[in-house]
Amino acid sequence: MKYLIRSVKYFLALCVLYLVVMGLMFVTNTSLLPPSETFYALIHSTRGQILIVAVVLLSALYPGFGFVCRQQLGSLTINREQIINAFASEGFKLVRESETEMVFRGASFVKRLMLLYEDEIHVTQCGEWISIDGIRRGVARVNYRLESYLERARKDYE
Repeated sequence: MKYLIRSVKYFLALCVLYLVVMGLMFVTNTSLLPPSETFYALIHSTRGQILIVAVVLLSALYPGFGFVCRQQLGSLTINREQIINAFASEGFKLVRESETEMVFRGASFVKRLMLLYEDEIHVTQCGEWISIDGIRRGVARVNYRLESYLERARKDYE
């Protein structure tokens, strides 16, 4: 069910993006056609139909490749400060915490909106590894920053 909801969200986001672009073209007089004819051309032209199919396919497939899990060597308790700092520097805040898991969300309305409210990232302890699971954009940026923070912490311990 979560997959379907994510697909619908991305479909709606792409539709809004299309409408914004068409609106900007109309307002700036860069469109050769009025909005009604532009919409008609979208539905009845081959290019428009291909665009519709591409948007539907992208929306259907994105939840499958848009969410990832990455791992770093570390500990939730020992490296708590580095984890929180890495997330804070990327615009996330800690919302829940237990002994084996930390949950982060976007710190601002804009951050959450840009991630379509799919901004929850889970950090769990898996043996000697920290597992970061969530939306690809957030996880990739935090993982890169956390890697350097953990490396610096390891060098300080030596």
